[in-house]
Amino acid sequence: MCPLTAVESEYSMMWRELENKHIPLFEELGIGFVPFAPLCKGFLSDAYDKNSFHVKLNAPRFSEEALKKNQVVVDLVNKIAKEKKVTVAQISLAWVLVQKDFIVPIPGTTKLERLKENIKATEIKFTKVEAESMNEALSQMDIESRRFEPDSDFEKRAGL
Repeated sequence: MCPLTAVESEYSMMWRELENKHIPLFEELGIGFVPFAPLCKGFLSDAYDKNSFHVKLNAPRFSEEALKKNQVVVDLVNKIAKEKKVTVAQISLAWVLVQKDFIVPIPGTTKLERLKENIKATEIKFTKVEAESMNEALSQMDIESRRFEPDSDFEKRAGL
């Protein structure tokens, strides 16, 4: 029998559902956390353009109304990226990395230059005050983060 060593699930500034119950449990049990979609399907990257953003997924958070509502997150990440003189994607990844030392995000990419950009996120350092400030700002935002339509088979399978 092999012990559980890692859990993979979505996690980003846009989708933080695991923070209160699951992540503390992973920490308590010594289980690594490997979040996918830390850039929220490109929404939290320099590739995002509110006039041309397209996602093949039919997720509530990517509806036209939700994209307008969620612009506050993009604005926050853009502001921090400008202050740190790095890319939006790097800030989004660095935010995930600063949450806990057992969290290692897996951003998807098909481009070598994006891979190199993503790796540089490990060089970004946030002070404790900066990290707390970002989390506080995110907690106060009214974000439409639902991944699935309410009561859909997908939502039921996800169990959240």
